[in-house]
Amino acid sequence: MFGNDFEISRLAIPAVSILISFLAYTSQYFFLHFESVPLRKDEVWKINIFALCIWVCYLRSCYVDPGRLPASQKNANTSPEEKAQATRRQRWCRRCEAYKPPRAHHCKACQRCIPKMDHHCPWTSNCVSHFTFPHFFRFLFYAVVGMGYLETLIWERVSFVWGARNLPSYLGPSVGQLVHLFLLFVVNSVTVLALFILLVRTLYSILFNITTIESWEIERHETLVRRARVLGGYLDGPAGQRFRIKKQEFPYDVGIFSNMSQAMGGTSNIFSWFWPFTATPDRKSGWEFPVNDFEAPGVTWPPLDPDRIPFPAQTPSTTDSPMMKTYTSAREQVEAFKRRQSDDMNRRRPFSKVQRRKRFHDRFEKIDQNQSEDEGQPGPIYGDDSDDGEESWRNADGERLQDFGVDEDVEFYDEDDIPLGVLMEQRRQA
Repeated sequence: MFGNDFEISRLAIPAVSILISFLAYTSQYFFLHFESVPLRKDEVWKINIFALCIWVCYLRSCYVDPGRLPASQKNANTSPEEKAQATRRQRWCRRCEAYKPPRAHHCKACQRCIPKMDHHCPWTSNCVSHFTFPHFFRFLFYAVVGMGYLETLIWERVSFVWGARNLPSYLGPSVGQLVHLFLLFVVNSVTVLALFILLVRTLYSILFNITTIESWEIERHETLVRRARVLGGYLDGPAGQRFRIKKQEFPYDVGIFSNMSQAMGGTSNIFSWFWPFTATPDRKSGWEFPVNDFEAPGVTWPPLDPDRIPFPAQTPSTTDSPMMKTYTSAREQVEAFKRRQSDDMNRRRPFSKVQRRKRFHDRFEKIDQNQSEDEGQPGPIYGDDSDDGEESWRNADGERLQDFGVDEDVEFYDEDDIPLGVLMEQRRQA
């Protein structure tokens, strides 16, 4: 009915706009016609001021560009200081074909790397990022405060109706007014409760300078540390590699006030944190962030994850090459061709051309049962759903990377996957 290109997410902004209009404006219509408890002039001003702040912050959350990697940032190690650190671990985005800056993630909806990406919000149809986070926080703040104030006005009318429940019906509000009041009370109560919980979680992110994606990474790292502790401090990577896993502190928590200043656009002016018309953070920012001194210089975040390293490309030997094999009959040659054709059809062909590893507990059970496992060969290749691989790991809240809107195909396997040509150019520059 809507066409092939219709997406349900396109209804998000109109739905939220209708909700704001219903609560902000039909409530005033009801209050003005509710003669038992008339609306006072100061209440009208307060409702409309809160509504204006909500509209401004919400629209800016929806339509401000969440950021894109500048052309000057696509090649890392451009300064002498960065060239000196050319050996440090860096991430590479295979879709953007560029270095992935710290705290950036590739958004599946926006189709680019987003600076300090928190998540892709379905209700704003936009990424909550370094540039949109201040607007998103102010929207939540004014929505909770504004609807909290509206709740007190609604509750005053509900209390009056309940107190006059034994009076004759002709002395009270009409049936239409009662239905309207009931809808306002239920919708406003449920919405303000949900937004208050989201506001508290957002405040936690601000105070400790942790995005929702980074909270997932912290839990993932803690899981790897526990696994390594059981296995002698090491975890196996692809192709038989072994990596030492040790506890690493989150580097971007630089103090409560500094965290809040950074999250709210890099300004220490507390008034501007709550002013709806505050300018969007400078577009030159968002690609580098101060770190604390808990770890040695050069230690990067997220910590090393052996399961996020793609399998190295394997060059087939001449002895294994199908072209070099000899067949005793034409039938054997045809059957070998059909097997290769079947393997090619079943092989997963994502953009990233990565080969997925089994879940850790599946691999660990095989080791426990003393079953042989050739780590030099790629593990099973799964479909696009990727529900059977280690990339489907979930945190304590049952969330995986794709639940935050990131492109999991390129985001999970971004560890040390810099193309050889880029590495050679980097070495020449250094």
